[in-house]
Amino acid sequence: MSDDRKIIIFDTTLRDGEQSPGASMNLAEKLEVAQALADMKVDVIEAGFPISSPGDFEAVREVARQVRGPVICGLARCNEKDIDRAWEALKSAERPRIHVFLATSAIHREFKLKMDKNEILARAIAGVERAAGYLDDVEFSPEDAARTEPDFLCAVVEAAIKAGATTVNIPDTVGYATPAHYANVIRTLRERVPNIDKAVISVHCHDDLGLAVANSLAAVEAGAGQIECTINGIGERAGNCSLEEVVMAMRPRHDYSQCSTNIVSERLVPTSRLVSNVTGMLVQRNKAIVGRNAFAHEAGIHQDGMLKERSTYEIMRPEDVGFTKTDLVLGKHSGRAALADRIKHLGYHLTGEQLQAVFEQFKVLADKKKEVYDSDIASLVENQMSEIPESWSLVSYQMHCGTGGIPQVALTLARGAEQVTETVQAGDGPVDAVFLAIEKITGTDVKCREFRVHSVSMGKDAQAEVNVELEKNGATFRGRGASTDSIEASARALLTAINRMLATQGTPLHPQYTVE
Repeated sequence: MSDDRKIIIFDTTLRDGEQSPGASMNLAEKLEVAQALADMKVDVIEAGFPISSPGDFEAVREVARQVRGPVICGLARCNEKDIDRAWEALKSAERPRIHVFLATSAIHREFKLKMDKNEILARAIAGVERAAGYLDDVEFSPEDAARTEPDFLCAVVEAAIKAGATTVNIPDTVGYATPAHYANVIRTLRERVPNIDKAVISVHCHDDLGLAVANSLAAVEAGAGQIECTINGIGERAGNCSLEEVVMAMRPRHDYSQCSTNIVSERLVPTSRLVSNVTGMLVQRNKAIVGRNAFAHEAGIHQDGMLKERSTYEIMRPEDVGFTKTDLVLGKHSGRAALADRIKHLGYHLTGEQLQAVFEQFKVLADKKKEVYDSDIASLVENQMSEIPESWSLVSYQMHCGTGGIPQVALTLARGAEQVTETVQAGDGPVDAVFLAIEKITGTDVKCREFRVHSVSMGKDAQAEVNVELEKNGATFRGRGASTDSIEASARALLTAINRMLATQGTPLHPQYTVE
């Protein structure tokens, strides 16, 4: 494969991916995801949009300080404050990049920016030049490029490269393009922009029509050298190009693509699971590459073919993307070293203090169930990754309920050294009764927008994992909880969400910017 064209993988899970409704991550979670991406050897990590909020600034700064290997990138609009803020967050990175953007399509010029073409050109040049004054690695994106007039797009790209852009990203911001259309945009730039050889052409596709991966591959075939994507394809609206899909699409069809990446594909499934857990966005069973059914064969004719020769119905091996043939089972006699080794294999990075806390919870869980699976361990680890101050914690509950009756719960919560007990007889069932009791004790009044429960592993003693999403004054707060007792898991999930809400009270909400 020495003659392969190496495609740069630019991961924007921490920036565009986090713009998925309900997918926000705290600092510890972002650092964990960033380290997983580094372990997978992505080339560029877009860590966030530093100007958008103090939290985003801190996240970009800490990723820049702590994560080594990939280029660490921060997003900025083409204005001085954004760019200066981005540099402040990125300056401790081993390999920093500033990514500046400005909309160029006619509809954006007229209705959003209210600027003419000359003003757009001047703003783009000024933005790139200011970023280039800080560092040598500057990326420029003409937002909504796929709907921008070809002549003007060529002029903007040429000007940006002349001003110092080393990567020019061509976003299909609203998922409007088709593969033939998008490939033609890339070919046009290669043919008509005289200095295009001085920059890498990047592509950033959204999945509104389900074509993000196909468009990205078509662009690579037309000459693009960088693909912007996210784990599990999360992102604005219908999402982004899926990293795992676009990377693996180039591998089995290497004879056709003649392209390769630096991605350690065996890390795809563990990283997918990590992102799913920290965002609360479940991966559908039939999701390509990383879904639970991706390598499942039920039809008899398929099973027969697999037994004779696996390549009859599999174009890649499950091990190649990180599925293990067997789920390693640990039990109550397993030691701390065995657990630590398994946690490392699953792609997590814990401090000694976090590992000890997980080990103690593992022992409790192992006493409750005979076998502890990888998914159980992952759930325990996720509980240690939250930096949300635990204002309220669950002490105990006693439940009385039955068919046709009104449930009654006696619930005790702790806040510091204080314990509060409330008895509630109300609700449509035990979960509703617990929720009402928690709201009463904590003095909160929230709307539950989403409630999901699923089995973490297998068997009647499996842990239940509950994800809830609350709404208060237009803001949303997410929580998760896991336990072999589904009622307890529900209570823990609600308390996590409420603690997130209480932690942000008194802090102004910061604007969210919809970009690319």
